[in-house]
Order: sequence, then structure tokens, then C-alpha cells
Amino acid sequence: MRPLYEGEDPNLDMEEGFEPDIIEMTDDEGNTILLEIIDYFFYNGEEYCILTDSIDEDSGDEPDEQCAPEDESDEAEGITCYIMKVNTSTDENGEELEEFIPVEDQALEAKLMEIASTRFNDEDQLDED
Repeated sequence: MRPLYEGEDPNLDMEEGFEPDIIEMTDDEGNTILLEIIDYFFYNGEEYCILTDSIDEDSGDEPDEQCAPEDESDEAEGITCYIMKVNTSTDENGEELEEFIPVEDQALEAKLMEIASTRFNDEDQLDED
């Protein structure tokens, strides 16, 4: 996974009592990680989501900083986000299931990162008004 956005938490305006969507995934080394879904969006008829490392409230652990690019300075602390494709299906009980798939195409991934960054910038500008 490639980081999308690093900076202040884009969810600062969340309502009290909001339960974040948390998913459990396995990273490239086989470690279990928790990711929080920040937003969903569509591009060319496909659904994608923006995820970030989740804070484990039971242990108080902060998000895993290993996902940040190595060339980033220590000043760029904050939230690191990722983009994944969402495949939706229905199980035998009629419940909707979501499968999160990393984006393999680098050109597509770059375009999706641009779109997601624009979404964050637009939200920041709305918050300032």
C-alpha cells in the first residue's frame, strides 16, 4: 500500500458518538493491521475508499508509522491514508459484503490519490469558510 495523505486528521469534525468503520487486514509481512474507512468515492464507475491506520483505543496505540515514506521528515507526523478498490457482493443471507483490494495500476493509483487529495483540500476550504 502506498500512502496517500499525511497531515492533520481529516475527521476532526466527526459527530460525537460516531462509530468509525474499522476493517482488519493483513500487511505484506503477514501482520494483522486495523484500518479505518474515512470516505468512499466513485471513479469511472468503480467504487474506492480512503482508509487510514486505526488507533486501538483499548491499548492506546497510535497508528503505525511504518507506512510513511522513508524520505519524509519527522515533522510530517499525522495520519497516513491509503486508497483501495471496493468490490461489493451479497452473501447467501442477503447481507452486503465489501472486499477491499489494493490498486495495482500505478497510473490509476496516482489519479485516485489526486482525486482523494482534492477531496481533502476541498473539505479543508469548506471548514475555513
